Amino acid sequence: MNDQTIRDVLEKTRRIALVGASDRPTRPSHGVMRYLLDQGYDVIPVSPKLAGQQLMGQTAYASLADIPGEIDMVDVFRNSEAAWEVAQDAIAAGAKTLWLQLGVINEQAAVLASDAGLTVIVDRCPKIEIPRLGIQPVVTR
Repeated sequence: MNDQTIRDVLEKTRRIALVGASDRPTRPSHGVMRYLLDQGYDVIPVSPKLAGQQLMGQTAYASLADIPGEIDMVDVFRNSEAAWEVAQDAIAAGAKTLWLQLGVINEQAAVLASDAGLTVIVDRCPKIEIPRLGIQPVVTR
């Protein structure tokens, strides 16, 4: 994935569904969610365990299908095998981007999402890419 595509995604994205959200501060998804919220993104935690609860002031949902409104990006903090089902759900939810976190590599899921018209970013982290590319915080949230 080239830097310009990553930059375009991060600059155009406003609403992120974070699949695999955790309420445990030691989990990477927790830190990334906090960072993305601090950058001004609207981040929706997705976790069956946390559904209906508040996480960092945001209502958690059990699945992508339960989220009302549009989703720009689906950020995946699940294992590589689970990425296939998440890709299917992201397509069904009308997401524009499927972002597979560091270590989440599933070529079949990437091809499925790409063939459905989604931009796909694999084995990257927005918390790393935003400062690396010098992307300014989103001002509207």
